[in-house]
Amino acid sequence: MIENPSREEMGKMLKKSKRIAVVGLSDNPERTSYMVSKAMQDSGYEIIPVNPSVSEVLGVKAVKALKDIEGHVDIVNVFRRSEFLPEIAKEFAEIDADIFWAQLGVENEEAYNFLKEKGHTVIMNRCIKVEHALTK
Repeated sequence: MIENPSREEMGKMLKKSKRIAVVGLSDNPERTSYMVSKAMQDSGYEIIPVNPSVSEVLGVKAVKALKDIEGHVDIVNVFRRSEFLPEIAKEFAEIDADIFWAQLGVENEEAYNFLKEKGHTVIMNRCIKVEHALTK
């Protein structure tokens, strides 16, 4: 069963985080991933687009994979379908980021269990923008 941290805990995590790698970030302003990431960028977070099919989003050069990011990542925010989470979870485990965050409507028990067994903080089926707004 997937259990998220409390809203209060999510608020604390968001306050201490600065760099968010967004897996599946689209360069289409109509897409949820774009709108959410722009809102987070406007709130002062550094957004790193992770998408092999775009070159740049929100004025930031995109990387093909999480392992291509230089430096520490606080949150990996995932905008991909639930069935891709186990693969992304494995990539996440290799880069030593702090928080694995799957967006609203995205969850996968296999990925959740894999990451929890390794001691990672995991949030699934929650919108980072909504949690940020509710815990400011």
